[in-house]
Amino acid sequence: MFNQATVIRSVLNPKYLEFVLSDQYDIGPWEECLFWLRGLNDTYRVTTSTGMFILRVYRTEIAENDVRYELSLLSQLKGILGSSVYTDIGEYIEKKDRTGYTVLEAAEGKRVAVMFRYIEGIENNLEDEQSCYAFGQSAAELHKAMDQVVLEQQRYELDTKLLIDEPLERIINYIGEKNEAASFLHTFARELKERITAVSRQGLDFGLSHGDMHGNNNAFQQGNQFIHYDFEWAARGWRAYDLAQVKARKRQSGEQKEVLWSALMAGYRSVRSFSAEDEQAVDLFIIARRFWVMGLDVAFIESDMGALDYGSDWLNNFVEEFRDAGLVG
Repeated sequence: MFNQATVIRSVLNPKYLEFVLSDQYDIGPWEECLFWLRGLNDTYRVTTSTGMFILRVYRTEIAENDVRYELSLLSQLKGILGSSVYTDIGEYIEKKDRTGYTVLEAAEGKRVAVMFRYIEGIENNLEDEQSCYAFGQSAAELHKAMDQVVLEQQRYELDTKLLIDEPLERIINYIGEKNEAASFLHTFARELKERITAVSRQGLDFGLSHGDMHGNNNAFQQGNQFIHYDFEWAARGWRAYDLAQVKARKRQSGEQKEVLWSALMAGYRSVRSFSAEDEQAVDLFIIARRFWVMGLDVAFIESDMGALDYGSDWLNNFVEEFRDAGLVG
């Protein structure tokens, strides 16, 4: 199997993408296709005679059914939020044949490509009470709209299996059971899971969620509307997990965080309910998100980031952070 050169993750040539895709969209002649951003997926900025667009080429792990789920969600949300005051969705562009995606044969396997409308606007760092109140209204409108969405595709849930069990397995496989941090991480993950299970029995709000509600995906603003996009991780989960990612934003000054969070909660509750139990669970989900991020780091070491920056310093920083969380004595 490994007696010849193999590819784990390629970067597709923009000229190739133009050759393959330019005739499939009714967006005018392509003037430029620029490799824009390497993230979990690859992003290209496409300029045509009619304007700018964003082309996403998903990594091979994202299957056609995953993309169909995301596009179906976007289509329904666009319709539900059509007259919304606070919220809009980053929409995808249909191809001439009325389908939403193309399967490309890359060196490492099949990769799905989708064209999105370019989002004009400014990034709001949520650094004042008015902005946070407005974002809270928008996040609530998004969740309210998601309650009306009906999706037929099978999907994982943003539960303790995805947030804790699977990351733990990846992390331990990477550092090894004999690593001195392994015992602590097992204990920490078990305690975190038990606490989330306990609070979830209180009837936390659980439903279709964005799944990745950090600033880069949700804080672009056009007028009074926040534009939500990148729904790759959308699935059923705790709404407190969505909002935990907003509360944990690092761009806000420390002394202002509680005031800004209170403004965000007030804005959210002006649109839909969010119980005291849900709010109390947010800090627990901030910790769960960080554990998930640690597992995500490991998942991309081999195919993208390399091991150099993910050695003892990386591990010790996470262990220290998790010790400071106070879950394990």
